[in-house]
Amino acid sequence: MGVTSRYQEAWEGFWSEAPTEEGAVLWDSDPALAAGRHLALFEPYVTAPGLPLVDLGCGNGSQTRFLADRFPRVLGVDLSAAAVAHARAADPAGQAEFRQLDAAERGEVEQLHAELGDVNVYMRGVLHQCEPADRQPLLDCIAVLVGERGRAFAVELAEAAGPVLRGLAAGDGGPPPKLAPVFAHGIAPGDVADAVVPEFVHRAGLEVLANGELPLLTTEFAADGSRIELPSRWLVAGRPG
Repeated sequence: MGVTSRYQEAWEGFWSEAPTEEGAVLWDSDPALAAGRHLALFEPYVTAPGLPLVDLGCGNGSQTRFLADRFPRVLGVDLSAAAVAHARAADPAGQAEFRQLDAAERGEVEQLHAELGDVNVYMRGVLHQCEPADRQPLLDCIAVLVGERGRAFAVELAEAAGPVLRGLAAGDGGPPPKLAPVFAHGIAPGDVADAVVPEFVHRAGLEVLANGELPLLTTEFAADGSRIELPSRWLVAGRPG
């Protein structure tokens, strides 16, 4: 199965209208504040750094280009063709590769694995934006990608982020400018219980090798000028043993 057509259309609408300026999207953080911090957590568990790395849910490719400096081959994939177009346009030097992929569609993912072999996977804030029925298939497909030698790093909004987002949306004047388009396109982040994420991982045949908490920094600021941070949790997964 793949993601629902409604959800794919929602993402196409979002990315088709998204500005191209750096930092214009809510989660388009400076890579030093996102992928850079995540790599410090991920790299100690990467046993095969020579494998390709897949940035799953790459969006406009900001983090992908950063990762391309640290792995021999980096491929950014996204459900949205418009997102992939953004990513390619922002990477004229060809630091990374980009392509459209439904990462919950097993056939597409098996084809990619046949092409690349085992890979390391980086995923930032994708699972909590999936519809509930797509979450286990997504983790099952990540298990296909990592195979026997790869590792997966995932960072997702924690349960505690839900009240923060709802509070921002209900504030005076409505949600902040960079959050409003997310809700407008029907892709408001869903609530995923913290305890459920490891269960998805285990059902996919993977083992949680490490986990912890780390705020997800956004590009939006509160009225007092402070950067809006969302509680998040991260984990590293791979084959047992």
